[in-house]
Amino acid sequence: MYVKARLARKIGDIIRHRHLTQQQAAEILGIPQPKLSGLLRGQFRGISETKMIECLNRLGRDVEIVVRKARRSRPQGQTQVVFA
Repeated sequence: MYVKARLARKIGDIIRHRHLTQQQAAEILGIPQPKLSGLLRGQFRGISETKMIECLNRLGRDVEIVVRKARRSRPQGQTQVVFA
């Protein structure tokens, strides 16, 4: 859910920065406006991370997923979302 929340926030930030209405953004993203509205309000359980990444691509963003070995100081890896 953390990853989805971060992706949803970035989608919302881009939409606001471009001064798009929800209807205009929904057309660009290829999703119904009510679904976009829910996503922007944190209701994204029915939207996959893959779909959210596709939305970022449609908004002109490259998305890169990197998997690397965890540091020796931690027995398990961690997940984080970084925006450049």
